[in-house]
Amino acid sequence: MSSTPKRRQKPDLSSSSSHPSSILSKKEPPHNLFPSKQEFLRLIAVLAIASSVALTCNFIANYIDHSTKPFCDTDLDSSDSLSNLCEPCPRNGECNQGKLECARGYRKHGNTCIEDGDVTERAKKLLEWVENHLCEAYADFLCYGTGIIWVPEDDILNDLDGHQLLENYGSDNPAHVYTKMKAMESISGVLQTRTNANGKKEFKCPDLLVEHYKPFTCQLQQWISEHALVIVPVCALVVGFSFLVWKIRRRWYLSTRGEELYHQVCDILEESALMSKRVNAECEPWVVASRLRDHLLSPKERKDPVIWKKVEDLVQEDSRVDRYPKLVKGESKVVWEWQVEGSLSSGRMRKKVESSKLKSNDDIKEHFDKERHELKPEPKILMF
Repeated sequence: MSSTPKRRQKPDLSSSSSHPSSILSKKEPPHNLFPSKQEFLRLIAVLAIASSVALTCNFIANYIDHSTKPFCDTDLDSSDSLSNLCEPCPRNGECNQGKLECARGYRKHGNTCIEDGDVTERAKKLLEWVENHLCEAYADFLCYGTGIIWVPEDDILNDLDGHQLLENYGSDNPAHVYTKMKAMESISGVLQTRTNANGKKEFKCPDLLVEHYKPFTCQLQQWISEHALVIVPVCALVVGFSFLVWKIRRRWYLSTRGEELYHQVCDILEESALMSKRVNAECEPWVVASRLRDHLLSPKERKDPVIWKKVEDLVQEDSRVDRYPKLVKGESKVVWEWQVEGSLSSGRMRKKVESSKLKSNDDIKEHFDKERHELKPEPKILMF
């Protein structure tokens, strides 16, 4: 061995100071240290698939385990160590030797017992049938006194046995017995019950429910009887008011129509009187009252004698009209005659007659001139 010690070499400062970038590059992490975006998405997909497979396997294992487990007996205590090796008996079910049997009115659905919908529906229809039967009978009793009120339980059970919904089952069939029992439970909850002197249970339709089964005529009759003290005065007031209105309208109609007919009668009488004063007049100054009535009144108005009576009263009060009996064609008739002298409207009628005369004279003159012009000879021309 050589005794000469080795000398430590000093670092070359000049070289290190001349290349600072190489030192920094050695301190930075490599670029492939973190996964890329594609690799990260692949990792998430792998984890998701693995989780799904694990959950599926767990579900299948639990299902196989439960399906293979027998049911615990109904009388087995849940604290027993053997309860971990069997499936607990579900509600509404009876378990014996690992087998499940559902109670009456329930059916097996998987590892549970659910209520049988067919039994419930039949019990509901039986309830509606019994309710209609009892309520209609009670309504007939309240309206007409022919129905019954309380019905014994035995009669209802006998009626249910003969119902078409239970005819397909025998009387000893569990479904038949349970359906009838279910229906009776519903009937007891809806209808009114009591126990008679013999200790038998009886049913009756509630008073609030029977109102829906009464006929409309019965409801109307009962409503009128209950409110008679109010209805009678109101009807009397309505009838009295209607009669008063009718009397007022009737009086107004008779007054208006009577005055209208009276003015027409006056015009006819006055015109007849003036026309009779003409020379060679063939008409009479009087008019038969019955013929005048039939001429002015319509067939419907002739059936009401009050209208013409109103006209006769107005004519009787008029001093310009004379009323006297006269023999016409062998029969005694009451005639009316207008007094021309001193009449307030005679001037108007005279002008009317004179205007008609002038018009007729002008027509005659025009006709005469026309004929004379046609008869006039034409002058002859002399020929030389």
